[in-house]
Amino acid sequence: MSAKKTALTVLSAGLLVPAMLVVPAHAAPTPPPDGKGQPAKAAAPPASMSTVGGALLGKPGVQVSPLAGAPALPTTLTGRSWIVADAETGEVLAANNAHWRLPPASTMKMLFADTVLPALPKDQVHKVTAQDMEGVGPGSSLVGVKEDLEYSVHDLWLGVFLRSGNDAVHVLAAMNGGIDKTVKDMQAHAEELQALDTHVVSPDGYDAPEQVSSAYDLTLIARSGLQKQDFREYCGTASAKFPGKQEPGKPREYFEIQNTNRLMTGSSGLSPYKGIAGVKNGNTTMAGSTFTGVAQQGDKKLLVTVMNPSAGGLNSVYEETANLFDWGFAAIGKVKPVGELVPPKSADASPFGSPAQVHERRKPSAAGEEAAGGIGTALGVAGGALAVIAGGAYAVNRRWPRGPRGRRDGGRPA
Repeated sequence: MSAKKTALTVLSAGLLVPAMLVVPAHAAPTPPPDGKGQPAKAAAPPASMSTVGGALLGKPGVQVSPLAGAPALPTTLTGRSWIVADAETGEVLAANNAHWRLPPASTMKMLFADTVLPALPKDQVHKVTAQDMEGVGPGSSLVGVKEDLEYSVHDLWLGVFLRSGNDAVHVLAAMNGGIDKTVKDMQAHAEELQALDTHVVSPDGYDAPEQVSSAYDLTLIARSGLQKQDFREYCGTASAKFPGKQEPGKPREYFEIQNTNRLMTGSSGLSPYKGIAGVKNGNTTMAGSTFTGVAQQGDKKLLVTVMNPSAGGLNSVYEETANLFDWGFAAIGKVKPVGELVPPKSADASPFGSPAQVHERRKPSAAGEEAAGGIGTALGVAGGALAVIAGGAYAVNRRWPRGPRGRRDGGRPA
């Protein structure tokens, strides 16, 4: 089916109204559940963690360096690990156990998308086989992909981002050459991004021994993904029509799917966050709740990741993310950065996989975009209203951290 026939509702681009509101490459994940359906908690983060991005980020506990007039961090934060970073400059404004290697749940799908999305043309159509669906874990989140029916790559990515569909992930992985190849591709891409806390076992984030990432790595991965127009479109889509049954001689049926990112769509007791533009949420027994989000207010753009808050309730990871967004927007310019999001090892601006022009046939939005040393991070953002974007988006510049391009030591410049 043509991608043009899929109806999308996405966050529109616009001006925002502030919300009212070196070490081993990986380690074992959180131990098995404690018997009550909750992940068992490690007593404390490791005393020594990776220093990629700066020495302070390798220390356990909260890292923040306030200047005069800086707001205080929220007092209700319970996330085992979190980070607040400027999406453009890459400066880390504050962090807590940034490099603690923890199970990522479906936030791992950001790495899957950043790796595989450029390799598959969005209008390619695939007929799903039983083999494609092998290995989808019991209890997985599903979008409703069915064997012997055809889906476009575009449809399947909507299923990945909106419904966190492990069935859609497995089909796309099959199209990419299989699960084993896709896992190897993802691991190689993580290493290229210097996301060295990340160890990939399954492309969908399903709980698996030694499948880990960190708040730092997930933020680095999200920032890379946001350089791709298709990635931005999918992670910023609030709702869409997904293909359903196909009976001979009748038009194909469709059903509506809604993004499970509650900061985008809201839920009982939680309003959408003004300025949210993605990125991905997750929840499994071992990982608890995880979330990486990107938001914009005025000319400020922030990335926030929160992993496994201990506060009860389905909304806790979103509430803590919103609180950190509020703090970050107020703190920009009033705190000394405690680290940085490092550039990829190659420090070139091309996406992993096929060339950028395959899916991104747009010109730079401003003359300074190329001079800044990176391609644009376009955020589909809105002041609370939802609208349809007919292709394209407003771009902001990604600026590499200070220092020579391609630096590999991960240390913060003096």
